[in-house]
Amino acid sequence: MTTQRTSGRRKQALAAAAVVAALLTTAACGGGGDDDGGSGSKNGAAGFNAANNKVAQASEAKKGGTLKFASTQDADSWDTTRGYYGFMWNFSRYYSRQLVTNKTEPGKTGAEVTPDLATDVAKVSDDGKTYTYTLRDGITWEDGKPITSKDVKYGIERVWAQDVLSGGPTYLKEVLDPKDEYKGPYKDKSKDKLGLKAIETPDDKTIVFHLPQANSDFEEMLALTSASPVRQDKDTKSKYGLHPFSSGPYKFESYNPGKDLTLVRNTEWKQSSDPIRKAYPDKITIKFFTNANDLDARLIAGDYDIDLAQTGLSPQGRTTALKEHKENLDNPVSGYIRYAAFPQNVKPFDNIHCRKAVLYGADHVSLQTARGGPVAGGDIGTNMLPPAVPGSEGQKYDPYEMAGANKKGNVEKAKEELKACGQPNGFKTTIAVRNNKPVEVATAESLQASLKKVGINVEIDQYDGSQYASVIGSPTNVKKKGYGIIIMGWGPDFPSVQGYGLPLWHSDYILDSANNNFAMIDDPKIDGLFADYLTAKDDAGKQKIATEINHKVMEGGYYLPFVFEKFINWRSSNIANVYTTDAYSGMYDFVNIGLKNPKK
Repeated sequence: MTTQRTSGRRKQALAAAAVVAALLTTAACGGGGDDDGGSGSKNGAAGFNAANNKVAQASEAKKGGTLKFASTQDADSWDTTRGYYGFMWNFSRYYSRQLVTNKTEPGKTGAEVTPDLATDVAKVSDDGKTYTYTLRDGITWEDGKPITSKDVKYGIERVWAQDVLSGGPTYLKEVLDPKDEYKGPYKDKSKDKLGLKAIETPDDKTIVFHLPQANSDFEEMLALTSASPVRQDKDTKSKYGLHPFSSGPYKFESYNPGKDLTLVRNTEWKQSSDPIRKAYPDKITIKFFTNANDLDARLIAGDYDIDLAQTGLSPQGRTTALKEHKENLDNPVSGYIRYAAFPQNVKPFDNIHCRKAVLYGADHVSLQTARGGPVAGGDIGTNMLPPAVPGSEGQKYDPYEMAGANKKGNVEKAKEELKACGQPNGFKTTIAVRNNKPVEVATAESLQASLKKVGINVEIDQYDGSQYASVIGSPTNVKKKGYGIIIMGWGPDFPSVQGYGLPLWHSDYILDSANNNFAMIDDPKIDGLFADYLTAKDDAGKQKIATEINHKVMEGGYYLPFVFEKFINWRSSNIANVYTTDAYSGMYDFVNIGLKNPKK
């Protein structure tokens, strides 16, 4: 669908961004907030940005009470194998444990791996292919039976049952069984349904992983929810997400999909067996709303403590909160980059100079404003590696001066690139954008307006956002529709260049359907750097390679980054020990949040 409806929506975006910017300036200057996390705010909240990469009110968390979440969307699944939403991974640690998990500390430290069910991190062989763990004493299921190494193996094996349990991450399957030889536990003909040869369980306390090829991020993959134990006799297959069997401090009491979820204490869980979880509340609830403005109003009124989805307040709620309750707000970097990709199978974007013409022709300030401005939208994106991923240089790496000299666009440079690509008078193309993402539509309209100034005439096709995997995820359809520019966003599954960039930039991930390598990057140098990364044994070496990969991606002009995304998130005045973490892309770490006044 072609649209020229730019002026009204862009004016609204500009006005909203101006209001938020002004309010944030007030917040940053004091105005009732406490940027150092002190107790001087009027309602007992910690202060503006007090929980942004630091702990707010750690000592005030008390045992008891009900921690109340609210959300406009349910999880894709509460099954530990199938869930893929970031908030599901975060929340599921209340009822699931893994051999290793992320540290319960703010910022970058939170992204580090630490023992959970295991007594220590892995003992790794010299060739990087064998990982051995020993399980702790006292770890139990919600019925009191011990968690064994076979339960961990079976939980991981469920990832292979994609015909029944589709939807979750498949890293473990790809790393442990790259030839796809194992058929999953439901088709397993061995007596105990534990026929995956890559995992050995010599006894109930020991589990050994044998990787066909080394992978330096393997422990990061074991920290994902998909590596949670599942007990065979409690596996209800496709129905498991309705009532998972708990290995953590809380268990399901009731769940009404799309309406509400209630967790209560797992009385068989022992604090002495769990170095991660403090289990402050007695009960944890989620209420699902159909309207974001209603949800925000209830948060601000104090009826709920925290937004489950962690994608920021809506414009209406944001404006109210900044005016009246800024001490309850944090403004973290989300871990996502919002961007445009240029499919090389759509002419003239097979030519690097035509791609660079868009990079120089874009007005990056206008794009930032369309995303919500520097506060609610984020810092101008200058490259494709999120700030929280090791190896990122943040805005310091700005090869096209998108946040510098060319932030308002550079018409002269854009026209030079057009001439170099054989299109001196410009060209026509189409932007593909999801129709259920108003901010993406506003971004497309901003880009459309700025590119017109350099002779690139853009039509905007708003497609059904729920069908993106078959619309923009099909290279054949992208070429047929002439989608020269695709607007999307991406965040890391785990904080590494592999956990972020592999599906976007590696040639093996160009797929006929559900493709995410929208730019159709097939660069042997990039593929080779990823191969080097997988066998790197020290963090410094991994970071250096990650930086090199990002540079190669940017040198190819395959993407126009819009923003390093930021949110304005709400925390109630009654929650304590709260902080953002890079482990979950700038979300609050849910697992050890407590209440200051449990009776409230």
